[in-house]
Amino acid sequence: MENKIGIPTHIAIIMDGNGRWAKAHGKERYEGHIEGVVSVKEAIRSAVRRGVRYLTLYAFSTENWGRPIEEVDALMELFCRSVTNETDELVAEGVRVRMIGRRDRFSERVREHLLSIEERTAAGEKLTLLLAFDYSSREEITRAAKCIAERVAAGEIAASEVSEQMVAESLYTAGVPDPDLVIRTSGECRLSNFLLWQASYAEFYFPEVMWPDFRADEFDHALEVYASRNRRFGLVAKE
Repeated sequence: MENKIGIPTHIAIIMDGNGRWAKAHGKERYEGHIEGVVSVKEAIRSAVRRGVRYLTLYAFSTENWGRPIEEVDALMELFCRSVTNETDELVAEGVRVRMIGRRDRFSERVREHLLSIEERTAAGEKLTLLLAFDYSSREEITRAAKCIAERVAAGEIAASEVSEQMVAESLYTAGVPDPDLVIRTSGECRLSNFLLWQASYAEFYFPEVMWPDFRADEFDHALEVYASRNRRFGLVAKE
């Protein structure tokens, strides 16, 4: 008998292909990022519409600091402008925004915008939107290990008490269920340092479409693909 799994509770998306989309359309890279913001809006609306409770978007990786300074500056400006323009709609839609990743390397202006959108959307109950911003999964896990090691050294806990749950509670995503579905657009088939711990038993979907073209119909198709899967979590499939 087929094991129906329904709507995922948590979807995580690696929004890939903005630059290639721009090149294919004879545009500058930053124009691809601007078009990608439209897909972000549609993904959020689609998640609310379909009853998804958590949506994590890989907005800016730690490795992205290595991009040309002009592109990084454009991304930061685009983020600040998007926060200013979209917060009211997020509040109206019942979306709570939470940022995961480092904050210390951003400018004061960007940090203020991050804090503003988190505070203004704090009451949202329909969808929790996690923005992975200056995020590195390896850094996240290393940070968690250091935190636990310090607790052991201080005598707060014994080494034998360290558990998977304790590690999970020391990650940026503490209190958030692991993703059921990870999507990476543009046809690339790798995680790129994204939610390495949390995605251990996630389903993966790698559509060829570039992120600026990943709109509501593509989101719905991803859910159809997910619903056709049989999640076993290392066990034997149910008959």
